Amino acid sequence: MIEVNGVRTHYQRMPAKNAGASTPPTVVFVHGLGYDSLASFYLTLAAPLAEAGMDVFTYDLRAHGRSERPATGYTLDDFVDDLAELLDRTGVAGPVHLVGNSFGGTIAFSFAARHPDRVAGIVSIEAEPATGDWSAKMARTLRNTVAAMDDEDNLRWLAETFGAHHARLAKGAAAMIRATSIVEDVPSGPLLDAEGLAAIRCPVLSILGSDGFQSDDLAAVGRLLPDCRTEVIAGQNHSVLVERHRTVRELVLDWVDSLHERAAA
Repeated sequence: MIEVNGVRTHYQRMPAKNAGASTPPTVVFVHGLGYDSLASFYLTLAAPLAEAGMDVFTYDLRAHGRSERPATGYTLDDFVDDLAELLDRTGVAGPVHLVGNSFGGTIAFSFAARHPDRVAGIVSIEAEPATGDWSAKMARTLRNTVAAMDDEDNLRWLAETFGAHHARLAKGAAAMIRATSIVEDVPSGPLLDAEGLAAIRCPVLSILGSDGFQSDDLAAVGRLLPDCRTEVIAGQNHSVLVERHRTVRELVLDWVDSLHERAAA
């Protein structure tokens, strides 16, 4: 645990194994909003990437996992400031590879727009930059999440469909959202205009489920960014990280390896 911007923050580091004589790439994982935490990356991507010779850094966003839950302070600037100070306080130097799932990808994009020299590349999983369209979508999603968790029939359906553990996580996420300023703060951005999007100069790999949150326009993220490659995993929804983690893992490994080799050449 470490205090970051006045918030006690839980993080974990996994040093590269069998890295050899060369300096390994550093991969920083940023998880999603709600009932997500660094645990979603541990077995799916983090441990395998460390085994493959990459330095791995994971952390719990404020109000998530084992990190502290302040009542306010949930704009994208707050999350970006947290990540910047966390990397500074823990001595993570040099450009890093950011891997963000869902809202974590949005944080990664905003971090790269503000700190372009600190990012070697981004892998966004079912994520998009903080534009006006994103803001409207997030506002609806957050309102609907809280409303759905007040519905006992919906909670019963979650338990019957996904199990009691999933239903408890969802109920806890709704309670966390109600206890903080997340509903008001997150959609407020700050949003990225054309200049902000152009500042994301690093290469981006956008991994999407064909039936996920961007199914209406799978090419939208690629059009927004200067250097973006999109990989669509057929038959998958927003949970592509969990449901197709082996496929995602191979894409991430190949992507980070290629960028690291290019930088070393």
